Order: sequence, then C-alpha cells, then structure tokens
Amino acid sequence: MPFIAALIGYVTKRVAIEMMFKPVEFVGIRPFLGWQGVLPANAERMARIATTTLTRNLVDPKEIFARLDPDQLAKEIEEPLLRVVEDVTREVMEQYQPRLWETLPNGAQRMLLRRVQADAPRTIAKILREISHDVEQVLDLEHMVVTNLVRDKALLNRLIRDISRPEMRFIARSGIVFGFILGCVQLLVWALTKSPVVLPLFGILIGWFTDWLALKMIFLPRLPRRFFGVFTWQGVFQKRRQQVAEDYGEVIAREIITIPNLLEAVLRGPKSDRLFEVIAREVRRTIDQQASVVKPFVAMAVGSRKFQEMKQTAAAIASVRVPETIRHAENYAINAFDVRNTIVDRMSRLGPLEFEGLLRPAFRQDEWKLIAVGAVIGGLVGELQVLLLLH
Repeated sequence: MPFIAALIGYVTKRVAIEMMFKPVEFVGIRPFLGWQGVLPANAERMARIATTTLTRNLVDPKEIFARLDPDQLAKEIEEPLLRVVEDVTREVMEQYQPRLWETLPNGAQRMLLRRVQADAPRTIAKILREISHDVEQVLDLEHMVVTNLVRDKALLNRLIRDISRPEMRFIARSGIVFGFILGCVQLLVWALTKSPVVLPLFGILIGWFTDWLALKMIFLPRLPRRFFGVFTWQGVFQKRRQQVAEDYGEVIAREIITIPNLLEAVLRGPKSDRLFEVIAREVRRTIDQQASVVKPFVAMAVGSRKFQEMKQTAAAIASVRVPETIRHAENYAINAFDVRNTIVDRMSRLGPLEFEGLLRPAFRQDEWKLIAVGAVIGGLVGELQVLLLLH
C-alpha cells in the first residue's frame, strides 16, 4: 500500500503538470466536454500578467532605445539604405512620368540620386533621435508582447515551463515522498478496520493533499524559515532567484523582445501611423532640400501639382521600405539593447512577492482544477485497490 500510494502521488503530479500545458488547443466537444491546457486556455490573461511584470518592473522601452546611437545605426544600414533611396527615386519617377527619367541627362540623374542619398543617413539619424526621445509614440510594447504570446500559445508554454522545470520536477518527486508517508498511515488504518471505504478515501486524500502541499512548497515561505528547530525551508522558486532570472531573461531576449518582433510592432502595431508620419515628413523635407537643382525642370515637365503628388508618393513608399533596412543592423541593435542582462539585473532587485508574481499566476486561478484531478485519480486508484483486495 505505501508503494501504491507513492505511485498515486507521483502519477497525480505528472498528470497535473501536463494538464497545465497540454493540449495547446482545445480537444473534445465544447464547451465542457474536453480539455485545453490551463495556460493556453488562459493565454490572454496570462500574457497580460506576464507583460505587466515585464513592462513595469523589468524593461523600460525609453531606457532600452536610448542605448541606440542614431549615427551608428544609420552607419550600420547605410548600404541597404542607399539602395532603397535609389529604388524609391526611380520607382516614383517612372510611375509619374515613364519617359521623364530617361530624358533627364545622366548627369542630372546622378546628381539627384547623390544629393538625396547623401542626406539619407542624416535624415534617418534625425528620425531615430526624435523617436528615441518618446519611443512610446510609435511602439506599444505591452500590445506587442501580449499579441505574440496569445498568437503563439506554445511560446507562452515555453516561457513558463523553461523557467520552472526544477519546480515541476520537485512537484512530481514530492508526490512519491508524501504519497509513501500517507500510504504508511493508510496501511495502518486498513489493518485495523479492513473497511472498503478506507482505500478510496485515502486515495482522494493522497491525490488532493500532496498536490496542494507541493504547490504551496514551490512558493512558500518566501524567505528561509526554520521548522520544528530541525530543518530550514524556502520556496523552491524563491530559492532559485538567480537561475530563474537568467532563464527568464534568455527567453524574453531570444523569443519575445526581438528585432523582428519590434519591427513588426512598429510597422503594424496600433501606433504605426505616427512612425509613417515622421518618416513621410522628413522625406518630403529632404526632397525639397536636395532636389532643388532639378526641381524646376521636373516641375515644368510634370506640373507643380504633379510634383507635389510625386513627393507624397515617395514619402509613402519610403515609409514602408526604409524601416525594413533596420534588419541589417540587427546584431548591433541586439547588443545595444542588451535585453537579457537588463532583465537579469532588474529581477535580482525584485522583492519576494514581486518575484513570485512571475510564475504564481500560472497556478493560482486554476490550481483547484489540478488538485481536484489529483483527488479523482487517487480515489479511482483506491477503489481499484479495494476490488483487487476483496474480490
């Protein structure tokens, strides 16, 4: 009986752990006949909790973007930027006056391209400085993180699972120890009573109590505490602060606050219009400044109104094409942002309660379901023991 009780303790823990994360999508007949992992089922709520902790306590977008040197970034993307400038210029000219570009003297073509290209890096640096002073005008970091975690529920699973693997192992292994101890009590009660009710009741107790106790021991006590004057205990998660910080920072920097994700958020997020407005304004200004040599000729050929439309079109195309060139400076941006080390440093300063908030929400609201499942499995195994012993 003690060994079977230990097995019940272990199996109920393993089932509870897997039910937290799997399946990623609902399996069964909605709304009640089936199951979806606790985390994926509450993806948006969990993502918002994780994002709140991330944006309020760990990562300040203004501080991160302030680490970028606009002149250095412009230098990193200079080559692809010049190609984009040339492509935009040719595309606009050919769109509005297919023959005009060919009729321009080669010297005039090269002069226009050189002058616009020469000012492009300075224009980009100016745009970056303006944005970095108030990055929240073009980037909604919370929206970006929530969107990515909700869209990719497997990523949300990895975020929680990767930082809590030792805690998951502790839950499973503790079930063996607690189950064996309760099994010894069960054996004694069974020997004295031979009541068929004892085994199912103890099965329920083992499944429920060991799940509940293991979850509590992960987080509590938050600070080391001595029990019975014999041993000292601290919540497993709290005890691993440094390793948790490093793992969490690694996942965030590698899979969430990445250059591709930031670019997507800036270009397609709820504040993307502001970025396009800034780029379009600077492109129009640059055209007015640098195209002065050929401007009279172009305006005469296509008309002043048409020339204004050409500027607007150039600005619109550049607003889409220019930000993509930032991808060529990905390595520089990653090193400058230094997201991983920033998170590790900030997490080391969190209080015990704030630190607990990184993982505890994954358990708190639905942990009763996991405990209930453990109790049901324990009861079924207890009833099976009765059938084997008495029949």
